Amino acid sequence: MAREEYCRSVAAIAASILGLAALHGGWCRGEAGQRRALCLGPSALAASSDGRSLYVACADARQVLRVELPEGRVAQHIDLPAPPSGLAFAADQATLIVACQAPRSTVVLLDLPAGTARGSIQVGHGATSPVVSADGERLYVCNRFDNDVSVIDLASGRQIARVAAVREPVAADVTPDGRLLLVANHLPNTRSDQDFAGEIAPAVTLIDTLSLETAEIPLRRGANSLRGLCVTPDGRHALVTHLLANFEMVPFRVDTGWIDVNVVSIIDIARRQVISTIGMDDYDLGAGNPWDVKCSGDGRWVCVSSAGTHQLCVIPRAELLGDFAHRTMQPMMAVWPIYLSLGESLWRRVPLAGKGPRGLAFAGSTVYAAEYFSDTLAAVDLDGPPRPAPAVQPAKSIDLADREGDAVRTIALGPSPRMSLERQGEMLFNDATICYEHWLSCASCHPDGRADGLNWDLMNDSQGNPKNTKSMLLSHATPPSMAEGVRATAEVAVRAGIRHILFAERPEAESVAIDAYLRSLEPVPSPYRVGGRLSPAAERGREQFNRLGCDRCHPVPLYTDLKMHDVGTRRTDDYTNRFDTPTLVEVWRTAPYLHDGRYATIRDLLIEGRHGLEGGRGSLATEREIDDLAEFVLSLP
Repeated sequence: MAREEYCRSVAAIAASILGLAALHGGWCRGEAGQRRALCLGPSALAASSDGRSLYVACADARQVLRVELPEGRVAQHIDLPAPPSGLAFAADQATLIVACQAPRSTVVLLDLPAGTARGSIQVGHGATSPVVSADGERLYVCNRFDNDVSVIDLASGRQIARVAAVREPVAADVTPDGRLLLVANHLPNTRSDQDFAGEIAPAVTLIDTLSLETAEIPLRRGANSLRGLCVTPDGRHALVTHLLANFEMVPFRVDTGWIDVNVVSIIDIARRQVISTIGMDDYDLGAGNPWDVKCSGDGRWVCVSSAGTHQLCVIPRAELLGDFAHRTMQPMMAVWPIYLSLGESLWRRVPLAGKGPRGLAFAGSTVYAAEYFSDTLAAVDLDGPPRPAPAVQPAKSIDLADREGDAVRTIALGPSPRMSLERQGEMLFNDATICYEHWLSCASCHPDGRADGLNWDLMNDSQGNPKNTKSMLLSHATPPSMAEGVRATAEVAVRAGIRHILFAERPEAESVAIDAYLRSLEPVPSPYRVGGRLSPAAERGREQFNRLGCDRCHPVPLYTDLKMHDVGTRRTDDYTNRFDTPTLVEVWRTAPYLHDGRYATIRDLLIEGRHGLEGGRGSLATEREIDDLAEFVLSLP
């Protein structure tokens, strides 16, 4: 049987077995301003030191729940002013610190157990991952879209510094001695074109907590979509979850991790470098979209939530750091087979009943996972006694789900969510199990429906001409799709992506749901705005934008004329000299720029590329005019 036929056959069988079960759950509200109001959306967790309470950040309900352990009874609902994105305890365990994500985010301080706010602290745009210093005196908060970290004095409740990160800091942890803060940056912050000689990879920012000086620890080339970071209890290593993209090869297959592998990078903190990047996948079964990572308090276990395959991945820390994993479980990008171990993995993969596990927390020997799409928690007892392994399997491959006793259980946080079509589409967009062998999901290249910052050489427009990944925001309202307009509409592109990138044949109803989710995406307000308005510089830039005729190709309200233009950017291997005019809405989030990602910033696009400044349209005479125009474009919408 031909490989493509085989892929389709396997996917069709899976689809016939599963049917549309995931699509029959009812609805979550999808109207603007009330989106997902009936869903909880558990995404982050924090367990009290005595192991008797688990706090759950529910992003969609804008609540924190208190769950009594080990019973799993929801004892308290605490309303918040904005979606909670991260939790931490103050040193005395009497205060719960909640990062509430918004353009002007707040950190809410909740008195426990009453659950009443005793104060709030304003921080930056998209606040997440609060971390309390070892001495309990300082709080650190990642401001994702301001690309920095707030440093807060907890005694006074005053922000004392903002420390620059790199690009979209999303997770952080502090060493046990309190001297160093490590921050995971979500995406690369470089050019991505073929002429770029530098490394294309994100970095972990290391902050000296005394001097607030920073250093960067680069990850392996092709790393992207960082989600979780934790420091091991001995303070020697940091563990970071992310994808590793084989982006320099033509994606003519998905098996054996040819497009993406799912990994944990290990950082030696003293040496300030990555010493291993350990794959989580089996040879013929991916662990799509790792999210959070946590170590048990005694340092024995490392757990990773696999958000795309609805699993908890577990490994003894000694084995993760050991010689076998280092020698045989590191991916070899651009070669086949992808792992030297030929599929022999030290990870135990625990199937969970819920969908979309994200945040993790330990309470004793039990690890809890927040299951985002099912409004549930998974509780996995890592010390449950194992059954004898079947003779045909090595002992290390036993799933914890097969252990005796109540090793894995599900805790409902409320009624089963009744999902709208948009919510169903969001779940499918993030679901790696609809991909052949579960290697990746739509969100692997389009995290949060946006872009991964990489170029990919897709086969739909010949080879040798990689294109920068486009954001899915407004994709259905701005046809055609792809830089060269290869797909007439986003609807066509969605179905082509499932077939040619996920290598699957899926029910049409799933594509319809994904279309609905992508149409529902709303732009995040730009961090370049001041109080929600254009700054004086951006106002001047708007005048330049209109004077130079930029609005001819980028007219309001979508900031695209929906046409193909020759703007003089064709490279030798490009299929055409005419490229689709992209929307400028949320362009601040989509670097690098042009169809091949050759410019890292809008300013580079204007100065080096002279984009839109040729053909007698006028010029920008001064540095201030250039800066003003860039400020306006980056302030859209």
